[in-house]
Amino acid sequence: MDLDGIDAIGRTAFEVALLRAAEDRRPDRLAADPCARLFLEAAGITEEKPDFAALMGPQVAVRTRFLDDALLAAGGRQVVLVASGMDGRPWRLDWPAGTEVFEIDQAPVLRFKDAAAASLAARCVRRPVVADLRDDWAVPLREAGFRPDRPTAWLTEGLLYALDEAAADGLLATITGLSAAGSTLAFDHVETSAALRAAIGPDLARLWRSGPVDPARWLTRHGWEPDVGELADVAAKYGRRIHPAYDPAAGGTARAWLGRAVFLGQER
Repeated sequence: MDLDGIDAIGRTAFEVALLRAAEDRRPDRLAADPCARLFLEAAGITEEKPDFAALMGPQVAVRTRFLDDALLAAGGRQVVLVASGMDGRPWRLDWPAGTEVFEIDQAPVLRFKDAAAASLAARCVRRPVVADLRDDWAVPLREAGFRPDRPTAWLTEGLLYALDEAAADGLLATITGLSAAGSTLAFDHVETSAALRAAIGPDLARLWRSGPVDPARWLTRHGWEPDVGELADVAAKYGRRIHPAYDPAAGGTARAWLGRAVFLGQER
């Protein structure tokens, strides 16, 4: 299937799909994701990178389960997957009846997903939204039927690391401006470090930015009440161990977080 037009950031989603497919094969899997295999087969991608899998596999498994739980626990009927990539949640999660899931991404990504998942029935009202986050993506989101007056469950997964601090502020400001009181945001974030850059290799390292330096303070500043945990602590609750590159107790490593936040009703 044609991958033309999918940029470097978009193609990292296939690396994550490889990890989710591997997790799906485990008898003790944290999250089931049969969509990952379909996306990989459609793209003709079969090669796994052992070093990358060792580094990112546990992190992706834990964050997938954590974010699945956070979205379903939010209980809203309006969900927005920001920069959705190869996210299979519209098809694989057991959404409450009537849930609308808006998938924001660039046209080539959504076109690929539409074709790759043509044989699947979404478990929600799926609304693809063609937009580039560098542009005014609030307009196409509204045009797709999004209602800012309804509480929304937002997801930013595998995204914040690729933004600098100013871009992260702009993203959250837009989300905040579209959020009714009681809306929730589920997210992950990994800061950069020498150990992490060495482990992921130069191609992915070039995409890494600072993102929000302190996620809890960043959210609070925008009017959200955060509940943020260290990746290592969340992983331990699920019975998994993370790669040493994320170990906050070791020097020169990258801190990593998983969190959710509730919008209190006004930006501070």
